[in-house]
Amino acid sequence: MGAKNRKQAAGKTPATDRERSPLVPPHGKSNVRRPGRESKAFHGAHPNGLSSVKQKLGLTPSAVLKLSSFLFLAGLSGYLHWYHLSRLFENDRHFSHLSNLEKEMAFRTEMGLYYSYYKTIIEAPTFLEGLHMIMNDRLTEHPLVINTLKRFNLYPEVVLASWYRMYTSTMGYFGIPTKMCWSINRGEGLSPVDSCEGLGDPAYFYVTCVFLLNGVMMSLFFIYGAYLSGSRLGGIVTTLLFFFNHGESTRVMWTPPLRESFAYPFLVLQMLLLTYILRTRSPSRTALVALGISNVCFMLPWQFAQFVLLTQVASLFASYILGYLAAAKMQSILVTHMVTLGVCFLLMFGNSMLLTSFYASSLISIWVIIALRDRFAQIFKPGIIIWLMQGLAWVGSTVLLKFVLSTILGASDDAHISGLIKSKFTSYKDFHTMMYTCAAEFDFIELETPVRYLKTLLLPVNLLVLALITARLFQDIIRTLRHEEKASVKVDDDGGTDLVVKGELVYHSLQLLAFALLAVLIMRLKLFLTPHMCIMGSLLCSRQLFGWIGERLKHQSVVLAVIAMMAVQGVANLQAQWAIIGEFSNLPQEELLDWIQENTRPDSVFAGAMPTMASVKLSTGRPIVNHPHYEDAGLR
Repeated sequence: MGAKNRKQAAGKTPATDRERSPLVPPHGKSNVRRPGRESKAFHGAHPNGLSSVKQKLGLTPSAVLKLSSFLFLAGLSGYLHWYHLSRLFENDRHFSHLSNLEKEMAFRTEMGLYYSYYKTIIEAPTFLEGLHMIMNDRLTEHPLVINTLKRFNLYPEVVLASWYRMYTSTMGYFGIPTKMCWSINRGEGLSPVDSCEGLGDPAYFYVTCVFLLNGVMMSLFFIYGAYLSGSRLGGIVTTLLFFFNHGESTRVMWTPPLRESFAYPFLVLQMLLLTYILRTRSPSRTALVALGISNVCFMLPWQFAQFVLLTQVASLFASYILGYLAAAKMQSILVTHMVTLGVCFLLMFGNSMLLTSFYASSLISIWVIIALRDRFAQIFKPGIIIWLMQGLAWVGSTVLLKFVLSTILGASDDAHISGLIKSKFTSYKDFHTMMYTCAAEFDFIELETPVRYLKTLLLPVNLLVLALITARLFQDIIRTLRHEEKASVKVDDDGGTDLVVKGELVYHSLQLLAFALLAVLIMRLKLFLTPHMCIMGSLLCSRQLFGWIGERLKHQSVVLAVIAMMAVQGVANLQAQWAIIGEFSNLPQEELLDWIQENTRPDSVFAGAMPTMASVKLSTGRPIVNHPHYEDAGLR
């Protein structure tokens, strides 16, 4: 790459003005308070005021130190992940040196499609006009007019566009520069281009927000691991495992605009809140509302979220059947899911796919089965029989209800997903399944993946944890079956129980198996499996499971030794990622886009090569032809 000459962004004040904040009061302004208030203010600022706060919160000095260190480690984890993602993205594409056109070209296929709607909103005269344009889009499927906000789950782009407009307008009002532009000499007889850095650049703002969100996700991972294991060391283990297996855990550093980049962090928050609810005897309404909000934030950006939540509800129902989850708590969770599903249905402008999904049918089926639990107890023999009948009733009623609702509402938007799953077990083929299975990420999981898990000890640790939980689970089941007068292991309404293993551990084990099944069927879905394996790895620090090792110091020494062994391959994996150095350049496509811009009418339809279609619409404003790839209603 050629020389980079600094050039101030047009219309911006010099960089030295950044230090002049309008929020800082003038130096000469007096801070003297009015008579009668100074004494009150003095007492409020007395050093003993902090002590009174500590007393009200019940925090001892040691507790304050532990909390501070805990928050510091969580924040450090988030910062390191944000920095890691940003550096990998920059190293791969040399993003800081690309022109605006090249940055947009770097968002290939559906990534460019999503980004184009963000660009539409920020370039519109007003935010509402931009929102109206994407809700009445005439370009994407010309000559049809479609609501792309409903069709492509574009709420992340709407939110980011609104933030960008507010940020640039606020900074412009105060005269604070938001970006720095440079003249890039590309060499090889190519004309120089302008490249801008800073949050005032639309593409920079977009990817920065994505990476910040996923940085927060890593902080949540630390908190999650620490809370589940009951040890700060558990949070450290979770974070290190994620970094050591980073290439198997996420791809946000290569594909920032994909739906999973926005949705998955909220799934982590949702599962953390769910763990708190399962562990708490009487969860408050606030906790359930927070669970519902995280559900909505997870479902709105990504239509595939409903399939993930289906596995969650199934795992919870299995925990209920085995007696690890009280009926009242299970119904509270189901109501929360139902309400959030209704909210998403409204916010997605009546998207019938949500109501005709297996997830929606499963919620209704489980609710009915729990409501009829006394009738089941009267008809079937306690123990394995009633467990099997409840499971069969759930499967049968869910499939039947799904078929009935799809027939009544005439919805078949997720038919290609059912076809893809069907093709995994039969010889069934159609256009969509053949197109998907051409890509390796939609095929069965590759053998190299579990081998990589073995090298970082992620798989052995999870097998050990799962074996210990399963052993204690069987102890509870055998004890239950020996008491025939009990329909199942009894759980008090307050959550008190004499079970050997805790309910949240049973749920996480079942959820791990569900994610493993999804990953085996569709390799791309290992992006759910690997992070959850990292969470389960935190249980290596659990005194409940590994207290037999010995006293706490000995236990922690063993964990540190295991971390050291993990780091051998884990550090090598990180070094391999850091060694990826690339530079985006696609001169033929750039020339094609320039030709289209100069030689076609704005209302013409361009039917070009599939990988360039999104960039064509993004960079030229010309419509792209319709293609089933952009109709992917579930596996985007």
